[in-house]
Amino acid sequence: MKNQFLEAGQIVNTHGIRGEVKIVPWCDSPEFLCSFSTLYLDGAPIKVRAARVHKGNVLAQLEGVDDVNAAMRLKNKVLHINRADVQLPEGRHFLADLVGLTVIDDDTGEIIGTLTEVLTPPAHEVYVVRGETKEYLIPAVDAFLRGTNVDEGWVRVHLIDGMGQEI
Repeated sequence: MKNQFLEAGQIVNTHGIRGEVKIVPWCDSPEFLCSFSTLYLDGAPIKVRAARVHKGNVLAQLEGVDDVNAAMRLKNKVLHINRADVQLPEGRHFLADLVGLTVIDDDTGEIIGTLTEVLTPPAHEVYVVRGETKEYLIPAVDAFLRGTNVDEGWVRVHLIDGMGQEI
Protein backbone atom coordinates (compact mmCIF):
# COMPACT_ATOMS: atom_id res chain seq x y z
CA MET A 1 0.00 0.00 0.00
CA LYS A 2 1.29 3.43 -0.92
CA ASN A 3 1.79 5.92 1.89
CA GLN A 4 -0.34 9.03 1.54
CA PHE A 5 2.36 11.21 3.07
CA LEU A 6 5.95 11.07 1.84
CA GLU A 7 9.07 12.43 3.51
CA ALA A 8 10.17 15.53 1.65
CA GLY A 9 12.93 17.07 3.73
CA GLN A 10 14.28 17.95 7.13
CA ILE A 11 14.41 21.25 8.95
CA VAL A 12 18.07 21.60 9.87
CA ASN A 13 18.31 25.14 11.16
CA THR A 14 16.80 28.56 11.48
CA HIS A 15 17.50 31.44 9.12
CA GLY A 16 17.41 34.98 10.43
CA ILE A 17 15.31 36.21 13.33
CA ARG A 18 11.83 36.23 11.75
CA GLY A 19 11.17 32.50 11.96
CA GLU A 20 12.41 31.21 8.62
CA VAL A 21 13.60 27.61 8.62
CA LYS A 22 16.30 25.99 6.52
CA ILE A 23 15.13 22.72 4.94
CA VAL A 24 17.35 20.09 3.32
CA PRO A 25 15.13 18.69 0.56
CA TRP A 26 14.84 14.93 0.12
CA CYS A 27 12.95 15.18 -3.15
CA ASP A 28 13.83 15.79 -6.80
CA SER A 29 14.93 19.36 -6.25
CA PRO A 30 14.60 22.28 -3.89
CA GLU A 31 12.39 23.95 -6.51
CA PHE A 32 9.99 21.00 -6.33
CA LEU A 33 9.65 21.44 -2.56
CA CYS A 34 9.10 25.20 -2.99
CA SER A 35 6.05 24.48 -5.14
CA PHE A 36 3.96 23.25 -2.19
CA SER A 37 1.59 25.60 -0.37
CA THR A 38 1.02 23.04 2.40
CA LEU A 39 3.51 20.71 4.05
CA TYR A 40 2.89 18.28 6.89
CA LEU A 41 4.68 18.40 10.22
CA ASP A 42 4.05 15.69 12.81
CA GLY A 43 0.99 14.64 10.79
CA ALA A 44 -0.60 18.10 10.78
CA PRO A 45 -0.84 20.46 7.80
CA ILE A 46 1.20 23.62 7.96
CA LYS A 47 0.84 26.41 5.40
CA VAL A 48 3.91 27.68 3.61
CA ARG A 49 3.79 31.48 3.51
CA ALA A 50 6.92 31.78 1.38
CA ALA A 51 9.71 29.52 0.17
CA ARG A 52 12.83 30.05 -1.86
CA VAL A 53 15.93 28.13 -2.91
CA HIS A 54 19.18 29.09 -1.20
CA LYS A 55 22.43 27.18 -1.87
CA GLY A 56 20.62 23.94 -2.73
CA ASN A 57 18.33 24.11 0.30
CA VAL A 58 14.94 25.69 0.92
CA LEU A 59 14.36 28.67 3.16
CA ALA A 60 10.71 28.71 4.19
CA GLN A 61 8.42 30.87 6.26
CA LEU A 62 5.82 28.57 7.81
CA GLU A 63 2.48 29.75 9.18
CA GLY A 64 2.60 30.21 12.95
CA VAL A 65 6.41 30.30 13.05
CA ASP A 66 7.05 33.99 13.53
CA ASP A 67 10.35 34.23 15.38
CA VAL A 68 13.67 32.47 15.78
CA ASN A 69 12.55 30.72 18.99
CA ALA A 70 9.54 29.11 17.28
CA ALA A 71 11.76 28.11 14.34
CA MET A 72 14.37 26.61 16.68
CA ARG A 73 11.74 24.26 18.15
CA LEU A 74 11.29 22.74 14.66
CA LYS A 75 14.97 21.89 14.19
CA ASN A 76 15.50 18.26 13.06
CA LYS A 77 11.79 17.77 12.30
CA VAL A 78 10.91 15.90 9.10
CA LEU A 79 8.46 17.50 6.69
CA HIS A 80 6.10 15.48 4.52
CA ILE A 81 4.11 16.10 1.36
CA ASN A 82 0.73 14.65 0.46
CA ARG A 83 1.01 12.49 -2.65
CA ALA A 84 -2.43 13.78 -3.71
CA ASP A 85 -0.85 17.24 -4.12
CA VAL A 86 1.54 15.96 -6.81
CA GLN A 87 0.92 15.07 -10.45
CA LEU A 88 3.98 13.12 -11.59
CA PRO A 89 4.88 13.06 -15.27
CA GLU A 90 4.22 9.83 -17.15
CA GLY A 91 6.84 7.20 -16.31
CA ARG A 92 7.98 8.88 -13.08
CA HIS A 93 7.55 7.37 -9.63
CA PHE A 94 8.13 8.34 -6.03
CA LEU A 95 11.33 6.69 -4.80
CA ALA A 96 9.46 5.44 -1.73
CA ASP A 97 7.17 3.44 -4.05
CA LEU A 98 10.09 1.70 -5.77
CA VAL A 99 11.66 0.24 -2.64
CA GLY A 100 10.46 -3.32 -2.17
CA LEU A 101 9.64 -4.01 -5.83
CA THR A 102 10.70 -7.30 -7.39
CA VAL A 103 13.41 -6.83 -10.02
CA ILE A 104 13.19 -9.11 -13.05
CA ASP A 105 15.74 -9.74 -15.81
CA ASP A 106 13.82 -8.70 -18.92
CA ASP A 107 15.85 -11.02 -21.15
CA THR A 108 15.34 -14.23 -19.15
CA GLY A 109 12.29 -13.52 -16.99
CA GLU A 110 14.36 -14.57 -13.96
CA ILE A 111 13.86 -12.78 -10.64
CA ILE A 112 17.09 -10.98 -9.78
CA GLY A 113 16.08 -9.78 -6.33
CA THR A 114 14.37 -6.97 -4.46
CA LEU A 115 14.98 -3.26 -4.93
CA THR A 116 16.14 -2.27 -1.43
CA GLU A 117 17.40 1.27 -1.90
CA VAL A 118 17.64 4.06 -4.45
CA LEU A 119 20.92 5.98 -4.43
CA THR A 120 20.81 9.55 -5.74
CA PRO A 121 24.30 10.62 -6.81
CA PRO A 122 24.48 13.69 -9.07
CA ALA A 123 24.48 11.92 -12.46
CA HIS A 124 21.41 9.66 -12.12
CA GLU A 125 19.67 7.36 -9.68
CA VAL A 126 21.12 3.92 -8.99
CA TYR A 127 18.96 1.00 -7.86
CA VAL A 128 20.39 -1.28 -5.18
CA VAL A 129 19.00 -4.77 -5.79
CA ARG A 130 19.63 -7.61 -3.36
CA GLY A 131 19.38 -11.14 -4.68
CA GLU A 132 19.89 -14.38 -2.79
CA THR A 133 23.66 -14.39 -3.28
CA LYS A 134 24.52 -11.13 -5.01
CA GLU A 135 23.89 -7.40 -4.77
CA TYR A 136 23.48 -5.40 -7.97
CA LEU A 137 23.91 -1.67 -8.52
CA ILE A 138 21.80 -0.86 -11.56
CA PRO A 139 21.93 2.61 -13.13
CA ALA A 140 18.39 3.93 -13.50
CA VAL A 141 18.82 4.90 -17.15
CA ASP A 142 17.09 3.75 -20.33
CA ALA A 143 19.97 1.42 -21.28
CA PHE A 144 19.17 -0.78 -18.26
CA LEU A 145 15.52 -0.11 -17.39
CA ARG A 146 12.88 -1.88 -19.46
CA GLY A 147 9.74 -1.13 -17.48
CA THR A 148 8.30 -0.36 -14.06
CA ASN A 149 4.87 -1.23 -12.71
CA VAL A 150 4.48 -0.08 -9.13
CA ASP A 151 0.90 -1.38 -8.89
CA GLU A 152 1.94 -4.89 -9.92
CA GLY A 153 5.17 -4.68 -7.89
CA TRP A 154 7.95 -5.11 -10.44
CA VAL A 155 10.82 -3.47 -12.31
CA ARG A 156 12.18 -5.11 -15.46
CA VAL A 157 15.86 -4.53 -16.25
CA HIS A 158 18.43 -5.43 -18.88
CA LEU A 159 21.66 -6.56 -17.19
CA ILE A 160 24.03 -6.40 -20.17
CA ASP A 161 25.79 -3.07 -20.75
CA GLY A 162 26.59 -1.60 -24.17
CA MET A 163 29.83 -3.63 -24.42
CA GLY A 164 28.18 -6.99 -23.82
CA GLN A 165 29.28 -7.25 -20.19
CA GLU A 166 26.90 -8.27 -17.41
CA ILE A 167 26.64 -5.60 -14.74
